[in-house]
Amino acid sequence: MSDTVIKVENLSKKYRIGSKEGGYKTFRETLVDAARTPFKQIKSAFKSVKNKTDSIYETNIIWALKDVSFKVKLGQVVGIIGKNGAGKSTLLKILSKITEPTEGRVELRGRVGSLLEVGTGFHPELTGHENIYLYGAILGMDRWEVTRKFDEIVAFADLSKFIETPVKRYSTGMYMRLAFAVAAHLEPEVLLVDEVLAVGDAQFQKKCLGKMGDVSKEGRTVLFVSHNMPAVLNLCEHAILLVNGQVANSDSSEKVVTDYLAEGMKSIGQVFLTPQEGGKTGEFFFSCASVLNPISSDVTTQLTLEQGVDIEIEYEIIVPIKRLVIILEVWDSSGTCVLSSTDKDQNPSTIDDIRKPGTYYTKCHIPNNLLRPNRYYISLRASIPLVRILADLPSLLAFDILDIDSLPTKIGQGRRGVISPVLHWYIKRKGNILQC
Repeated sequence: MSDTVIKVENLSKKYRIGSKEGGYKTFRETLVDAARTPFKQIKSAFKSVKNKTDSIYETNIIWALKDVSFKVKLGQVVGIIGKNGAGKSTLLKILSKITEPTEGRVELRGRVGSLLEVGTGFHPELTGHENIYLYGAILGMDRWEVTRKFDEIVAFADLSKFIETPVKRYSTGMYMRLAFAVAAHLEPEVLLVDEVLAVGDAQFQKKCLGKMGDVSKEGRTVLFVSHNMPAVLNLCEHAILLVNGQVANSDSSEKVVTDYLAEGMKSIGQVFLTPQEGGKTGEFFFSCASVLNPISSDVTTQLTLEQGVDIEIEYEIIVPIKRLVIILEVWDSSGTCVLSSTDKDQNPSTIDDIRKPGTYYTKCHIPNNLLRPNRYYISLRASIPLVRILADLPSLLAFDILDIDSLPTKIGQGRRGVISPVLHWYIKRKGNILQC
């Protein structure tokens, strides 16, 4: 028997902008269509007259996927990466049989569990306890299978206190924890996971990634869509890069991630964002972000070790928000998160403050002689801790740190390590020996 679990051949999906997709037909509509068939054949004689009009509609068509082909073997963990709009989520929806492809075919072997949207398959009026059985049935599980895993699911989701509460009273984070716990513990042969882990808090994200690693070790197959490059590198042996709905690269995760980061992002010192681009909930959005020279306050993409970096952020609050936290992450060209910081670092006591609607500015200063020469990417996130993510913008800005007239250069030695801080040394003479 072949060890290929997922086989995708020439898969394409077309959408028409500004029009509705055709839904399912009733039996009555099917009979009416059959009766109209002879008349449709007569109309076909006039198609040449309509060609000019139809070409207008062709300009409103986009291909979310175009001629995508790949294979996934049993037990593989494959990362699907690419920019927003590349077709990643569309691919998973087709594999999950949520939507049909326009062209091409998909072969799936085994039971498929998918986690594409928070709470998919849950009924809001039912309790968490009842929804575990409901979702298990949707995944094709027998009642005894769900019962056998029930205690593990509840413990993983950490919802024992609320398991008899209707899920309509759950927060988004609680929804997320229960949905992932069910999908991961009910032992599907194929697990499809979209970037829904961003909804959970950092501790739960770590638990989810660990669970996916355990799933793969049990010989099951995982398809993982993510913007988190370190997670892809740690979990996935193979990765597929989608660009404009097509497979641009399919190789080892190290090679694909490295090529994606090197080629997919040029230096960007400033970006302006619309409410749709800068947020996801309608409560908050980032409107502008800039890389500044700390000395001149000019927007720049090139700085030296001796200068340091200023990151200026502008954002809009639409409704009052309690416990808002702005998170800044600095990533290097290898996909490693070098450092992260929040706007609560210096004043943690303000965590419970309520921020009123309006325009806000904030600036984070990264000291000189901290980031070693490299290309760096700035990711921004706004969240209400343990509740939900309001905005998540990976690799929003990019800049270079240059090694010009720095101390390591002057003494003829490049500085190694992820960062290169100038540390304080204490030297005194004791006899003929120098001690540091």
